[in-house]
Amino acid sequence: MTPEEKHLWYDFLKRLPVTVKRQKSVGNYIVDFYIATGRIVIEIDGSQHFLPERRDEDADRDKFLNNYGITVLRYKNSDINENFTAVAGDILKHLNLDFGDLKN
Repeated sequence: MTPEEKHLWYDFLKRLPVTVKRQKSVGNYIVDFYIATGRIVIEIDGSQHFLPERRDEDADRDKFLNNYGITVLRYKNSDINENFTAVAGDILKHLNLDFGDLKN
């Protein structure tokens, strides 16, 4: 895992009251994090994801996942590093949870 993925995992996702899978295979893709109960994929994007060819690949991947009813949440490394609480809040919102629902 990248440093940003580790930060999200150890400092937030592990505390969710739902099961979160890391590096989960979904179809022909491996996603950073998958929450089956919410049908949510969380992707943490480094700078390579902003190259034109990679944006097209990511769009195809998102479309594939969306066709299976999976919502893809994408966050940049800088979001994790600079706006961690906002990222956590956004994920909680998509799961219909709040910070009070987190495990200690």
